[in-house]
Amino acid sequence: MVSERESNGLDNYAFAIEGRFCDLPDKKKREELDSSMDDDSNKLAYCVTDVPPWYLCIILGIQHCLTAFGGIIAIPLILSQGLCLQNDALTQSHLISTIFFVSGICTLLQVIFGVRLPILQGGTFTLLAPSMAMLSMPEWTCPTWTQNASLVNTSSTEFIEVWQSRMRALQGSVMVGSLFQMFVGFSGLIGLFMRFIGPLTIAPTISLIGLSLFDSAGSSAGNHWGISAMTTALIILFSQYLRHIAMPFPTYSKDKKVHTSRVYVFQILPVLLGITLSWLICYILTTYNVLPAEPDQYGYLARTDLKGDVMGEAPWFHFPYPGVISSMIESVGDYHACARLSGAPPPPKHAINRGIGIEGLGCLLAGAWGTGNGTTSYSENVGALGITKVGSRMVIVASGVLMVAMGIFGKVGAIFTTIPSPVMGGMFMVMFGVISAAGVSNLQYADMNSSRNIFIFGFSMFSGLVIPNWIIKNPRAIATGVVELDQVLQVLLTTSMFVGGFFGFILDNTIPGSKHERGILAWNMALEDDSSNTVESGEVYSLPFGISSYLSSSSWLRYIPFCPSGVPRPLDSSRADANSLEPKQPLGHPEPAQIIIGVAL
Repeated sequence: MVSERESNGLDNYAFAIEGRFCDLPDKKKREELDSSMDDDSNKLAYCVTDVPPWYLCIILGIQHCLTAFGGIIAIPLILSQGLCLQNDALTQSHLISTIFFVSGICTLLQVIFGVRLPILQGGTFTLLAPSMAMLSMPEWTCPTWTQNASLVNTSSTEFIEVWQSRMRALQGSVMVGSLFQMFVGFSGLIGLFMRFIGPLTIAPTISLIGLSLFDSAGSSAGNHWGISAMTTALIILFSQYLRHIAMPFPTYSKDKKVHTSRVYVFQILPVLLGITLSWLICYILTTYNVLPAEPDQYGYLARTDLKGDVMGEAPWFHFPYPGVISSMIESVGDYHACARLSGAPPPPKHAINRGIGIEGLGCLLAGAWGTGNGTTSYSENVGALGITKVGSRMVIVASGVLMVAMGIFGKVGAIFTTIPSPVMGGMFMVMFGVISAAGVSNLQYADMNSSRNIFIFGFSMFSGLVIPNWIIKNPRAIATGVVELDQVLQVLLTTSMFVGGFFGFILDNTIPGSKHERGILAWNMALEDDSSNTVESGEVYSLPFGISSYLSSSSWLRYIPFCPSGVPRPLDSSRADANSLEPKQPLGHPEPAQIIIGVAL
């Protein structure tokens, strides 16, 4: 990869990168780049394998932390209700610090040894439903006295045993479930299914990641629509209208000493700038009591002093004590969306296997450390890649380090709890929209003039919205007589991306259609056997520190599902095998193996 950036990493960096990874995939058919603004707008400032200057990594890492912040802190706050911790703000802050610490560790493991894409790990809402269902059972119902703040002594042995006994039960459940996820990933089962997954499965899965979160975005934004609209408008202004404006910044280098460089700051930091400005305005409005001070008045949740007690009581240093199917489907969709938005080739099977396996390991660590939750890929941060045009995985490494630091330094994490929910809601509206659009863009591989494909995509999308919504409104509709089975079905059928992806998978593999019509030919040429051995794919997805080179010396290791297979070959040679992807059966008849696997799943 050739870069025309100057050594200081600033001048002309936003539009001067050349190479295969630096154009978003929807531009790759163009042989020559136009110099107009419209073409330049799709340029990535930093590609997945680029390393920005260290100070930009820190700033961009903070931006990703803020993007994931709302989801990460929401999980322990929701769990605290089932753990009988409503009146123990200090323990709540400890749970927040713990989940930040574990999220940082899991992010580093995923980026360095897992799927190796710029994808951030954090707590998963998928596990909240079964966790709260378990804590609502009669034996775990909170004692009445824990609901009365005047009767709660947070330092008493009795109260500590009340919440820690429930935490231990959650820890055991999460750790057992994580072992299954590790088996699915490291055994290669998830990779085997990828050969039957095409654009009509991936598109609804990714799109529903964003669309299914509309209620979360609306709830946060609805706490003060003025503040959330301001946040959204600022992010749109910076990322779309001002992205071509370079601002002068003082810099220092050995050759030029102190000088001025022009940086496209609005393009790479729109989310951070939007949140920071809105946060500052909320702070000013809170200081002068412009925002209402009564909890029952509209706009109260936009104040920045709602969690002042948590910040004051949080310790300076805190080291956390050591104490799944729908999540995997969502993660596979996140991997493809992340690769698309970061300028990387689609992830090969061995990278997906490693990614799912590392997520299982992350859930095991999250359970052991006492978060009461697991970890998964964060869709919000995938959307941030499309907004900022910065796809470097080193930025996510910086985010992981920052989250570990936030988990250890309790005061740092407590500061960020003062971000008002309407500010986060305004940011979610932009991010979730980008994720939904990234999913739809996968349909470019399929023939969307085909009534077959239109039906599959439309039905999958609509079912992914209708069925979970109905199950949520009618939670007692699932009653098989087996409590464990009811909980599994409850989680799966309330997960939009699973329902939409499931119908897309079944219909695409059973309704007659040629591979060209389904988009399998174009998809496979860019995805599996042909793309997994290209030099560029190896640069992104190979294991670090020379591990891949060492493994390639042993021929038997190629049969391990999560190890890169074979020796890289030139990109052009992959096209010579295009005919091998043609269906060997008459067009219009699905392969029996596809029908069998679809029915079995």
